[in-house]
Amino acid sequence: MNPNWNAYIARLKKDVVPALGCTEPMSVALAAANCRQLLGQLPEKMQVWVSGNLFKNGMGVGVPGTGMTGLSMAAAIGAVGGDPEGGLEVLANINAEQVDTAKTLLGDIQVDVKAVADVLYAEVEAIAGDQSAKVVICSDHTRIVLMEKNGEVLLDQGMGNEESQAVMAEQPAMTLSMVIDFALNVPLEEIAFMAQAAELNKALAEEGLNGYGLRIGKMMTEQVERKLLSDDLMTLAMRLASAASDARMDGAMLPAMSNSGSGNQGIAATMPVVAAAQFLGKDQETLTRALAMSHLIAIYIKTYQNKLSALCAASTAAMGSSAAITWMLGGTLEQMAACISNMIGDVSGIICDGAGSACSMKVSTSASAAVKAALMAVNNYGVGENEGIVTANIDATIANLGHLSKYGMLDTDVEIINIMRNKYQY
Repeated sequence: MNPNWNAYIARLKKDVVPALGCTEPMSVALAAANCRQLLGQLPEKMQVWVSGNLFKNGMGVGVPGTGMTGLSMAAAIGAVGGDPEGGLEVLANINAEQVDTAKTLLGDIQVDVKAVADVLYAEVEAIAGDQSAKVVICSDHTRIVLMEKNGEVLLDQGMGNEESQAVMAEQPAMTLSMVIDFALNVPLEEIAFMAQAAELNKALAEEGLNGYGLRIGKMMTEQVERKLLSDDLMTLAMRLASAASDARMDGAMLPAMSNSGSGNQGIAATMPVVAAAQFLGKDQETLTRALAMSHLIAIYIKTYQNKLSALCAASTAAMGSSAAITWMLGGTLEQMAACISNMIGDVSGIICDGAGSACSMKVSTSASAAVKAALMAVNNYGVGENEGIVTANIDATIANLGHLSKYGMLDTDVEIINIMRNKYQY
């Protein structure tokens, strides 16, 4: 095989994994679960410190299996019933009795924002009698960098940027054309695992159609039945994508197949592709290759951005879906590049103002944009190099989007977080 292909496969297996619930609260739950394990008993009180971005994404989102929202509940149920080894599925095995116990702890849990360099940071300190434990997660949703018990350091991996820089240095060379070549030509058995993305996120969408969150997917399905919406490709992509996000953001006890640490990114990179394959009558091999293409493009685009930012990452993940849909419509490499430029010209301004039920609206918007951009591209219509941040080179355009997200929107992120922290004082 091509020397880079093994690295691409490894990257897909690392960044496309099942995740139960919104991943930012799951980091807090995981830290709390490990505190409980260190203590050997249920904490009596906990202090939680998080980065501004993690606060933003945990403030209003549902905690799976609890019927409640927020980081305090994530910490409480993580401490009571979380699996310290569960990763992003830390709450997979909680029960109703544990939820009831967790609710009794809420008055003894304090959550605050901590000024830290990393945008993804969760620190939990738990106390029971004269015993204490501290766990810090940093840089990645499941990367525990510090563990202490009664002030004794048991694990210290450092919280600087050195590891992040090392990870970046180890990334395989990627361009859009290299990713597409991989997806279309790698032996099918090497990427067969990508079929699980469709299985998990379809199950989540089907659950969402029962009515969760803002019920976007359910509402749109009802409007199709009433003939107020057409039963076309764009509507199907919007219905399935938003239904999956509806369920995930409202705490359904089903995992999403995530991308780059985000369930909504995984949904946005999966469900429009599933909808197109279903609508166009494509076979399993085509769907599997399209999913590998979509998810790896989403990963490639995300490498230019911070883990968390003011830019809605569902919109960028859906760019992978758009390229895959373009391919399934018979598009060329040039047209697949054009569809991404079309999306960057369309939805690159969507802000991330925290995780919550409204994410399903942004996911549905991104899904519709993916289909629209693909249809434009296969008909040779597109945003030109003289417009905005789009250039004649698609890889440079993707880098421009990343630069805008990583540097240009820093002040936007600060203002969003400030507004969210202060809005109840108005």
